[in-house]
Amino acid sequence: MGCARIFAALRRCKSLDNDSTTQLSRCLGLVDLTALGVGSTLGLGVYVLAGAVAKSVAGPAVTLSFLVAAIASAFAGLCYAEFAARVPKAGSAYVYSYVSVGEFIAFTIGWNLILEYVIGTASVAKGMANYIDSLCNNTMARTMTAIAPINVSFLADYPDLFAFTLVLLITVLLGVGVKESTKLNNIFTVINMVTVLVVVIAGAIKSDPANWSIPQSEIPEDVRDSAGAGGFAPWGVAGVMAGAAKCFFGFVGFDCVATTGEEARNPRRDIPLSIMLSLAIIFASYFSIATVLTMMLPYYLQDADAPFPYAFARAGLPGVQWLVACGAVCALCTSLLGAMFPLPRVLYAMASDKVLFRALARVHPRTQTPLVATALSGLLAATMAAIFNLNQLIDMMSIGTLLAYTIVATSVLILRYEEDNRLKLQNSKPLPETPYSVVRQTFNFLGLKEPTELSAYIAKCTIAFLFACALVTCVLMRWGAASAGTHVALGALGGALLLLLLVLCRQPRRSVAHLTFTVPLVPLVPYLSVCMNVYLMVQLDYQTWVRFIIWLVIGYLIYFGYGIRHSKLGEMPVSKPVTNGVEQKSIVTKF
Repeated sequence: MGCARIFAALRRCKSLDNDSTTQLSRCLGLVDLTALGVGSTLGLGVYVLAGAVAKSVAGPAVTLSFLVAAIASAFAGLCYAEFAARVPKAGSAYVYSYVSVGEFIAFTIGWNLILEYVIGTASVAKGMANYIDSLCNNTMARTMTAIAPINVSFLADYPDLFAFTLVLLITVLLGVGVKESTKLNNIFTVINMVTVLVVVIAGAIKSDPANWSIPQSEIPEDVRDSAGAGGFAPWGVAGVMAGAAKCFFGFVGFDCVATTGEEARNPRRDIPLSIMLSLAIIFASYFSIATVLTMMLPYYLQDADAPFPYAFARAGLPGVQWLVACGAVCALCTSLLGAMFPLPRVLYAMASDKVLFRALARVHPRTQTPLVATALSGLLAATMAAIFNLNQLIDMMSIGTLLAYTIVATSVLILRYEEDNRLKLQNSKPLPETPYSVVRQTFNFLGLKEPTELSAYIAKCTIAFLFACALVTCVLMRWGAASAGTHVALGALGGALLLLLLVLCRQPRRSVAHLTFTVPLVPLVPYLSVCMNVYLMVQLDYQTWVRFIIWLVIGYLIYFGYGIRHSKLGEMPVSKPVTNGVEQKSIVTKF
């Protein structure tokens, strides 16, 4: 009985309601939300990531890496946009999964979002510190390494006090209030976009298309061993995809817009629209930047820490070099602000549901911000920025984000195929669930137009099998030996994936006409989002997976030690996800 109660608690869902009340300040419009999405995303990827990936991972094909990462992010963005139209609440993917797949998965996603935003803040602070230090001939790095070296393989070479201080300053700014910090973010975002335009125009003048087709024989001997095979894609398709896994970091941040559901003036309209606008602006910027950077300077000569100042110095444009350097600092400031912004909101949402400690949900009466959550977030992110290096932070952030995107896409599928409880009440006679009817419903030979309990169950099983097949396929593609057996297995798995997608396409879907935004081409778009996210997760190294598992273990200790007993849903009837305020109640689960 105890196991049954625990299992019921893990699956309990919040109901979708139309409650628009909030303790937070509703002061953000479409321009503010779009600027927040662009500002939080368009920073480290432009001024650091493009050069680093081009130099050692993808070469000039870094442009394709950004394209693949943009497609994966666009699929995820569409899913986020639909959920923002469904649930205009603070908490982003945490709330979305809570209303569709249950409390345990919701906690897992919320805990991963905390990791994403903590690491995002820390990585931007670290990248900004490295950027400024590289402009000062690495004086800070040399001094701190000599004074206080850290001789641990999985940590940074020295404690980065500059990055630590940067995060604390941003924490203070966010604690002052949303309106004030958003105004500063808008100013920095405008400076950022002007800087990007200057870089593209000045870089285009000094571009040489021949730098995209340098043969290996013309690469200098001192760097030839580390420069791959030359040409446009020196490390082949594998390099492009590995680069995409890293470039994906450059698109992380647009989802912070989805955490503002209780601070946007018109969340159901403005949040989906601002997500799409943000992604379009971000991709155009990244693609243009990567193009001119790799045409200005051969990929093997790029500077990994501050590529544009170095490239413009080599091109004989010192004035542009310092203009870009100043613009980059402003851009990294707004990226740091945007990375830090959503973290207290996720903590606030989880604490409000009592799956995390209730103190984190306290809102200061004057600033109308979750002050305790903001302070704790800043301290944790500042500590991470001080003790880890940039590459470790980027990989750790990517894995948590990709898992969150995967479950959001899965949640969209689950809700689309969920039975409409209003129709269930009207049709009191359920269809017979014989083996024959199950087989017929698998391909919907029954001709159903509305979801039933049977069709919803078939859809959920199909989604689970889709995820499992996608995972096995991606693992084989990443680590499988180049043998006939592997090719046969991949072919069989590919056929299974197509068959499962066909089964899902045949199942009836519930109406979403009442939503202001919906994902197009369901189930194809969410399915592709899941496959691409899983593939990019598999590209990450095992050390990243080890750190990620340790983080999950810590979170589950908190959940099973505190959250499952104190959750708000533990003292009320457990409900299934519905729409339009219709709720199906079941037994009360108490702990």
